[in-house]
Amino acid sequence: MARQTPQSVALKELLDGMTVEGELYRKLDDGRLHCYACGHECKIPEGRPGVCRIRYNDGGKLMAPTGYVAALACDPIEKKPFFHAFPGRDALSFGMLGCDLHCSYCQNWITSQALRDPHAVAEVHRLMPEQVVEMAIHYRAPVITSTYNEPLITSEWAVSVLRPAKEKGIVGAYVSNGNATKGVLEYLRPYVQLFKVDLKTFDDRQYRALGGQLDHVLRTIRQLHAMGFWVEIVTLIVPGLNDSDEELKQIAEFVVGVSPDLPWHVTAFHSDYKMDDTPGTPIERLNSAAEIGKQAGLRYIYAGNRPGHVGDGESTFCPSCGARCIQRHGFTVLANHLVDGRCPQCNHSIPGFWSSDCYIPQENQGLPSWLE
Repeated sequence: MARQTPQSVALKELLDGMTVEGELYRKLDDGRLHCYACGHECKIPEGRPGVCRIRYNDGGKLMAPTGYVAALACDPIEKKPFFHAFPGRDALSFGMLGCDLHCSYCQNWITSQALRDPHAVAEVHRLMPEQVVEMAIHYRAPVITSTYNEPLITSEWAVSVLRPAKEKGIVGAYVSNGNATKGVLEYLRPYVQLFKVDLKTFDDRQYRALGGQLDHVLRTIRQLHAMGFWVEIVTLIVPGLNDSDEELKQIAEFVVGVSPDLPWHVTAFHSDYKMDDTPGTPIERLNSAAEIGKQAGLRYIYAGNRPGHVGDGESTFCPSCGARCIQRHGFTVLANHLVDGRCPQCNHSIPGFWSSDCYIPQENQGLPSWLE
């Protein structure tokens, strides 16, 4: 149980005032509520929260967050990372508070662990869904992404944003730990097209230490692909946790088994949160992980978080003729040679969600009044 402080109590009271009855639950005969927003599928008694701490049973109704953001930014879509969607364009990213996991190396712990860790002091800002959409239009962002906290547990709020965004031709995206249920994916499918999943380890014991289960994440990845989401997989390589050749090979072989066309990002860990004494991932380990993915049969492997140090590991190559289709340095696209999603040399189709597939918001007409 996390230590209660005056700050955490005040934050909980504030958040309780920004809730709405959720949609992702069923009532049980014994008075508990079965929440299926995430893979924990909590059975929540009256007056109690679920594992995430932000969804709770209030008089037989499951209450879920609404009407605020804890983080909001417009930045390159490559930062999410999505490398096979709208290269060189921006994504407007928003997030709330809370997570259903408790990773000791979390890079967004200020928002994700705000209700567990008294040191995670996060602010919230009241906002209407239409205001988030207005910002995306102003910045000409073709994508709005729910991220920073675990978006699955705040899916009702995300849909309230992404529904009007879809009406404007803006694409919805999730950056998630992948601890989903089929029910929540069906709820999201009309509004979310892009889905990034963290496949953190291939060791169930390690997953349980982080608060999840390996099988749940593997199931989610399979379901996402079968349901037609565009999926990209990220494995943050943490020294001593998941960096063995055997484990990386198991991850790569699983991804190939779903589809060899799924992009796999092997990214460098940097010291953070409760693992600030663990060294960062060596460049050699990143490059060898990418080679493991290639040997397993993956066609699109990217080495990330160390721009300029991984050679061509950030660029997209045609698996048919070897031509470099997209050249990147970090989050910057230096050149995009794709022609309608095809290799410029051999016309091979490169799978992805390219800009020609969707409407792109037009030039903005000035700041929305509430931003001036």
